[in-house]
Amino acid sequence: MTDTRKKTAVLISGRGSNMEALIRASKAPDYPAKIVLVISDNPDAGGLGTARGEGIPARAISRKSYGSKHAHEQAIHDALEEFGVEIVCLAGFMRLLTGEFLEPWDGRIINIHPSLLPKHKGLDTHARAIEAGDSVHGCSVHHVTAGMDEGPVICQAEVPILPDDTADTLAAKVLVEEHRIYPLALEKIARSIQD
Repeated sequence: MTDTRKKTAVLISGRGSNMEALIRASKAPDYPAKIVLVISDNPDAGGLGTARGEGIPARAISRKSYGSKHAHEQAIHDALEEFGVEIVCLAGFMRLLTGEFLEPWDGRIINIHPSLLPKHKGLDTHARAIEAGDSVHGCSVHHVTAGMDEGPVICQAEVPILPDDTADTLAAKVLVEEHRIYPLALEKIARSIQD
């Protein structure tokens, strides 16, 4: 029987909690994506060990090992090609990717971001949402484009901002929702890609 699940890679820079959520979801027999590779730009990322513990190939492709951003991105692209990857998920991958890298993955590379895009692009989103006086905050899964956190949104989830929330308590609430919606977004993308 042929495995028709879409071969998916997850790019991380740290502990990889969203990667873990995707791996858990992918174990369901009817889930349309299979995690076949994890790549980190940080050789010390905890998520590499987690992936290996799940039997998933995991590679550190450190920016420091390459003379240019182009060479680093080419090494990542080559690894994706080697494993026949069809979908790329960014999960706490802390590098902006160039349009040149993204072009062949158009429509097949997604990211999770801890805000209700288009609000609060970039870093420190939880503190910024509180400082802005927002009543709700949340997370978004979106297509990756050359502009930071600018690609079309696939799905979002909201959490209320309570008067006693701090950036840390808000981050914890949002993370629960990230782990819930990222697998749903990957499922949607995987089902939408034609063989």
